Amino acid sequence: MTDELTYESTKKAATVDGVEFLYHEAGSGRPLIMLHGSGPGVSAWSNFRHNLPVFAEHFRVIMPDLPGFGASSLPEFKEVYSLDAARRIAGLMDHLGIESALFIGNSMGGAVAAEMAANLPGRVERMAIMGSGGLSRSLFQTEPSEGFQKLFAFLQDPTRERMTEWVRTMLFDQALVTDELIDERMANATADGVLARNAAVFGALLNPAFQAAYTPLWTRPDSVTTPTLMLWGREDRMLPYDQAHFANRWMPNVELHTFSHCGHWIQIERKKEFERIAIEFLTRGTD
Repeated sequence: MTDELTYESTKKAATVDGVEFLYHEAGSGRPLIMLHGSGPGVSAWSNFRHNLPVFAEHFRVIMPDLPGFGASSLPEFKEVYSLDAARRIAGLMDHLGIESALFIGNSMGGAVAAEMAANLPGRVERMAIMGSGGLSRSLFQTEPSEGFQKLFAFLQDPTRERMTEWVRTMLFDQALVTDELIDERMANATADGVLARNAAVFGALLNPAFQAAYTPLWTRPDSVTTPTLMLWGREDRMLPYDQAHFANRWMPNVELHTFSHCGHWIQIERKKEFERIAIEFLTRGTD
C-alpha cells in the first residue's frame, strides 16, 4: 500500500461554506480525521504522509489542510482560529457525509480537535492528540515557549538560518534536521502568499477582540469528555511537557503517554510507537 499512496493519488478537493479544502483520503472503515500543526509551510501531507499508509490499513483516513494552510483557502475569520477551524472541519464532515469520526491532532490540530469535542458534542468519538495546544498553560516554562519564539522570529524574517533554528526546536534527534528537510520547509513556507496566510492565522489566534469573546479550553478542561489519549514528547520545546500534567489532571476521560528522548514531532521521531499506540487506543473496544 505504501507505494500506492502518493500525494496525487490521495488528493481530493471540496468547497464548503466558501472554503476550498484540499484533503487526502485513503483506506476504508471507520473515518479517522488527521489534523496537522501550525508551523510555517506545514500541510496535512508534510505532517502525516509517512503515517498515512499505516493508518489507512485500519481506517478511512481523511487528512485535510486546515483553513489557511497548505492548499486550503484562507477564509475571513470571525473568532479564535482553533474554534473557527473546528466549525469548518465539522462542515467538511457534513459535506463528506460523516456524522462522527475518530481524530488524531498534532499541536494546533489537537487544539482544533479538542474544540470540536467540547463545542460540537457527538462529532468526535475518540481523539489521540500530540503535543496539543489549547488545553493547558505552561507551569514552569516561559510564555511564549522557545519554539514559538523561533517560529515568530522566522515569520518576521524568513531566512534559511531562522527556519533551521525553528526546526531544531521541533526535534530531539538533531540528526533528523537534514538539508532536505530544511529545503522542503523553506520552499513551502516561502511560496507565494504563505507568510501572509500564516500571519492571518496567528492574528486570528491572538486577536484581542476574539480572545475577549472566547473562553479558553484550559479554563474548562472538564468540558472535554471525549475519550482522549494525550501523547507528549518529554523534550518538547514548542509546547513543553509540563503542560501535559495540567490537562491530564483535569480532563475527565484521559490517559497520557510520554515519550522520552522525543520532541514535538512524535509522528516522525517515534513513528512506529506512535502508530501502534494510537491505533490501539482508537480501536479499543471494537474487537
